[in-house]
Amino acid sequence: MAEISANGDFREAVCIDGGRVYDSCCDRDCLDDIEVYFSPKVDEMIARATTIRCKCAEVENVYIDVEPVHLNRGYYSCDLTFFFVLKFDLFMSQHSSPVSIEGVAFYNKKVILYGSEGKVKVFSNEYALDYENDHQASPRSNLPKCVVECVDPIPLTAAIKTVCNNTCHCPVPRRICDKLGGDIRESYNSGEKAVFVTLGLFTIVQLIRNVQMLIPVYDFCIPEKECSNGTDNPCEVFSRLDFPTDDFLPPRECRGGICGCNNTHSCSKCNNDKDD
Repeated sequence: MAEISANGDFREAVCIDGGRVYDSCCDRDCLDDIEVYFSPKVDEMIARATTIRCKCAEVENVYIDVEPVHLNRGYYSCDLTFFFVLKFDLFMSQHSSPVSIEGVAFYNKKVILYGSEGKVKVFSNEYALDYENDHQASPRSNLPKCVVECVDPIPLTAAIKTVCNNTCHCPVPRRICDKLGGDIRESYNSGEKAVFVTLGLFTIVQLIRNVQMLIPVYDFCIPEKECSNGTDNPCEVFSRLDFPTDDFLPPRECRGGICGCNNTHSCSKCNNDKDD
C-alpha cells in the first residue's frame, strides 16, 4: 500500500457502492394563476373578502413517479407533483385589519432524463424486519432514483377571482389537511370566488442509480474538531458575540456594495472613500 506523498498521491483504489448521477436538469418555472384550495370555513370568508395578499409559500411535499420511456431505452419519465402550503392576509373590507389564512396549491411537472439500463433484483440484509423469519430486507430493483431539490417558491401575485370553469384536482394528502386544520375542499364550481396565485419556482431534478465505482482513497477521515459538552456559561457565550452595529446604524450604500461593519471589504472601501 503506497503512503501519501508530498504531491498528494492516493494510498489505494477501492470499490464502493454509491449513487451516481446519470442525468440532471435545472429549471425555473413561473406558475401563473394556479388555484389555491382552503377549508370550507375559509372559503366562506373569501366569498366576502375584498383583497388578498400572499405572505409566503413553502414546498410541503413532492410526489415522484418514475417510469421508463419505452420508445427511448435508458430514458425515464419523472412525474412530479408539488404541494405548496401558502399563508395569506385576507382583507374583509378596505380599511379592516387582515385575517391570516392558510391554503394549499399543487403543480404537476414532467421531466425526461437519462438513467441508463439495468433490470437487476437486489437482495440485502441491511434492514431487519420484525415480522420476517430471516430478517432480510424486501428485494428491490436497481431502477434509477429521482431526487428533486427545490427552494421555497417566491410569491409573485395573489388575487380573488371568479371561477370560469369547474375545477378539480388530486386529493390533498391527509398530513397536509391535518396541518391546515381539517378537510380541504377539492373543487370549485363556475361562478364561485377562488384564490389564484403566481409563484416562481427553482428546481433541480437528478436521476441517480447505485453502481460500483473505483475511487482513489487518500486516507481515513479523522475528525479534527473536539466535541463540545455545551455547558458554557450563557453570559460567557454572550460576551463572545460581535456587537450588532449594523442593526443600530443601518449601513449606507457606497460604490461596490453596502458599507457595514460586518463586511470588512466594504468597510475598508468606504473608509478609503472617506479619506479621498
